[in-house]
Amino acid sequence: MAHVISTGSGVVLDLIRSGEATTRTDLISQLGWSRITLARRLDELLNAAIIVSAGQSDSRGGRPPEEFVVNKDAGLLLAMDIGGSHSRLAITDLVSTILLEDEADIGLGHGPDDIFDWSCQVFDHMLAQLGKSRADVRGIGVGVPGPVDSASGRIASPQLNSQWADVVVKDYFPADYRAVFAVDRDVNILAVSEHRLGWPEYDDAIVLKVGMGIGCSLVLNGRVYHGGRGGAGDVAHSPVGGTERCLCGRTGCLDTVASGSAIERELRALGASVRTSADIVALAESGHEGVAQLLAQAGDQIGRALLDPVALLNPSVVVVGGNIAQAGPVFLDPIRERLLRDATDFSRRDLAVIPAKLGHQAGVIGASLIAQDALFEADRISRLTRNGGASLAQFGDE
Repeated sequence: MAHVISTGSGVVLDLIRSGEATTRTDLISQLGWSRITLARRLDELLNAAIIVSAGQSDSRGGRPPEEFVVNKDAGLLLAMDIGGSHSRLAITDLVSTILLEDEADIGLGHGPDDIFDWSCQVFDHMLAQLGKSRADVRGIGVGVPGPVDSASGRIASPQLNSQWADVVVKDYFPADYRAVFAVDRDVNILAVSEHRLGWPEYDDAIVLKVGMGIGCSLVLNGRVYHGGRGGAGDVAHSPVGGTERCLCGRTGCLDTVASGSAIERELRALGASVRTSADIVALAESGHEGVAQLLAQAGDQIGRALLDPVALLNPSVVVVGGNIAQAGPVFLDPIRERLLRDATDFSRRDLAVIPAKLGHQAGVIGASLIAQDALFEADRISRLTRNGGASLAQFGDE
């Protein structure tokens, strides 16, 4: 941080949020500012109720230093994780601790109208349960099943499901939400939460979300890599052979042989009744031999498809999440075995293949985190607090 040029309050907030520096002494050490400049910036953040004093932190003697933290109770964040057949909602505080959550078997195929009608109704109900209203919401984070133009928040076109092409998520929420919106691919929000809170020791990772479809996110040097148009990491349409036609119009894509949809198709042929990825996992947990074999085959195919990405990117870890990953070792072990057996000698050395740590909450936590990032973006906070007198309630959509 020695070369920081900006002297705005947003730079101070970034350090406090990350935990890198939370006392005056540590902040001055990180930033190289004068005590007067730092005091002004802290006052701006305190006056706006963005941070609060958390009292005294531990010290090695003398007067304990004052410690600052984000004011977690100064508003709420709404989080939404849309999946192929199942979606989750949550309301969190401003440090992304879940306060309430809900879920339903509604997903990509229902289209944006139905999904956002449902979500807005449920959010209103949950806000009422907390004794809050839309006016208390500071940010809204949404994970969607497809690439997103990060500059505009528009879901990129073309999409496998044409109902989602060119959708602007903000347009589906009532106008009285004076909140910052953040939208990203569903697998990217999974990657954000798993990297920051699940496996922070790994700065280079491939993160999978396997449900009715297959998503892949790339974490490079600690940051999610989006690519030129938001579609980086698409392994679902890697050619692996076969005759099944994919939603993308081609045949033999990974999605046609290793996704939850592919397993569902095979199970129906065996006479089993399944509809969602959660149904597949429940069937596996019941001891159904057919589904165990299908899960193992899917894991092996996914491991095979990851051989080139692992060689190209040399990640330290492959994290496997999503509903299908809840089946456990029967699915995860074949991915690991294929990679550790067939990846290049260099790329597989010390490579870890591990389950997502945050479980079914990973997506909504990630959605909350990207909403938090948008709300507290450094330049924005510096600008809004510059003249003093602002409050966090004014920091919604501009």
